[in-house]
Amino acid sequence: MDNRVSEPGTPLPSGPPAPRRSRRLLRRVLITALTSGVVAGAVLAIWPGIGPQAVSPPAPGPRAHRAQLRAPAQAAQALTAVTSGMPATLPALTALIGQQEQRVRTQPQDAKAWAVLGTAYVERGRATAGAADFPRAEKALETSLRMVDEEQNLQALDGLTALSLARRDFTEAKRYAEQAQELAPARWSSYSQLIDADTGLGDYDAVGESFDKLMALKPGAAERPAVMARAAAVYRNRGWREDAVAQLTDAAAAARTPAEQATYLTQLGQLAFERGDLQDALRHYDAALRQDADQPAAPAGRARVLAALGRSTEAVTAYRTALARRPDPRDALDLGELYESLGMAAQARESYDRVRELAQRETSNGVDDELVLGRYEADHGDAQQAVERLRGEYDRQPGTEVADALGWALHRVGEDDEALEYATTATDGTKGGGVRSALYAYHRGAIESALELDGPARRSLQEALQISPAFSPLWAREAKSALAALGNPPDVAVPG
Repeated sequence: MDNRVSEPGTPLPSGPPAPRRSRRLLRRVLITALTSGVVAGAVLAIWPGIGPQAVSPPAPGPRAHRAQLRAPAQAAQALTAVTSGMPATLPALTALIGQQEQRVRTQPQDAKAWAVLGTAYVERGRATAGAADFPRAEKALETSLRMVDEEQNLQALDGLTALSLARRDFTEAKRYAEQAQELAPARWSSYSQLIDADTGLGDYDAVGESFDKLMALKPGAAERPAVMARAAAVYRNRGWREDAVAQLTDAAAAARTPAEQATYLTQLGQLAFERGDLQDALRHYDAALRQDADQPAAPAGRARVLAALGRSTEAVTAYRTALARRPDPRDALDLGELYESLGMAAQARESYDRVRELAQRETSNGVDDELVLGRYEADHGDAQQAVERLRGEYDRQPGTEVADALGWALHRVGEDDEALEYATTATDGTKGGGVRSALYAYHRGAIESALELDGPARRSLQEALQISPAFSPLWAREAKSALAALGNPPDVAVPG
C-alpha cells in the first residue's frame, strides 16, 4: 500500500462553496426593471446567452431540419416529465429549453415559463454533469419567484429543490421540499425529494416518515413506476436488496417512456453490480442504453462492470467515452484507480488531476464536492486535508456516504479508534447504515485489522468479498490480501 500513486493536496479552498449571493440584489434589479417596463431587457442583460442572436443563423441542413420538426413533440414530452418529476431524454430537454427560452423572450412576465426553464436547466445539468447550467437555473427560478412568491409557486419550489439536490445542498433541498409539500400534500414528488434530502442529511427517521406518507398515496398509472423506483431506493438503503430489485423490475416494466425505462434499467444495473452479479449488471446497462443512448449514468456504470470482469482495455475505453460525454469527477476518480490497479501510474496521475479540475469547475458553480475531494485526498493526495474536508462535511450533512469516507480518512492518518466509530455508523443498520456495500465493509475491516481486532476484521473483510468479490479494481485486491494476512481463526478448545 506504500507505493500508491499520490499527489499533493488539492489546491482548492477547504469547505463547501461559499454561500451564494443574496437574492435581494437580483430582486432589486428585477423590481427596477419591472417599474421601468423593461423586465425582458433587464433580465436578459444580466443573463448572457438568452437574448436574440445578432446575426441570423444559416439555414439548417436536412438533418437539422428533421430535428426541428421533432422539437415540438420532444418539448411537450419533456414538459410533462419536468413538471411531474419524471426523467426526460437529453434531446427532449434541449428542445424544451429552446422553447422556454423563446417563451421568456416574448413573454418575460410568464412566471411558469421561467420556472419550467429553470427546472429544465437543472435536469440538463444533471444529465451532462454540466454544472454551468446551475447558475442559469437559479436565475430563472428566482425570476419566477419574483413574479409569484413561494407561497403559491409550486413549480419554482420544485425546481429549487431539484437544484439544491444537484448541488448536494441537502439543508436547502429539505427547506424547499417542505414548502412544496405544504402547498400540495398529495403530490408524490415532494415526498420523493424530501427522502433524498433527509438521506443526505443522515436523518433516517425523517426518511421513514416521508416514505410512509408516500406509500400511503394512491398515484395514478403514470406516476406509479416512479413511486416504485423511489421505494426501491429506500429499500436499497435499508439493505433490502431483493425488495429493491422487485420494485425496480416492476417499475421498468410499467414505464411509459424510453427515458423512464432507461433510468430504472440503469438502477437495476447498479443494484446488480453492488451485489456482484456482473453479467446481470452489464445486461441491464446495455438495455438502458438501447432505450436511451444519452442515459447519464449507464455508460460509466457499464465501464465499472467491464473493469470488474477483468476486461480492462474495454473498461478504460468505456470510461474515457463516458467522461467525454459527461465529465463527472467521481468517474474520473474511478478511472484513475483502474489505471493504478493496472500499474499505469502516469495515466492514473492524469486522471487524478482531472478529478481536481472537474471538482473545481463544479464548486465554482455552487456544487458541494467535499465528498469526492475527500475520497480522492484520503487515498491519492493529502489524507490530513481529507479529514478536514470530511469533518466539515459530516458536521453539515452526516449521511452514510460521508460517515464511511470520514472513517476511512481518519484511518489513513492513523486515528483508528475514531475511524471505527464512523465506519460502524456507515455499516451498522441500527445506526443508520443499512446499505450493503462491499467498499464500506472493506473499510471497516481494514480499520478493525489495524486495531488488532482480528475476529471482527475477518468478518468484515469476508462480508465485503461475499457482497461483491470484484467491487473495485484497486480495493478488492487489498481486501483479499488483508483477509489472507489474518489467516484462519484460531482453534477453540472444546471443554472436556
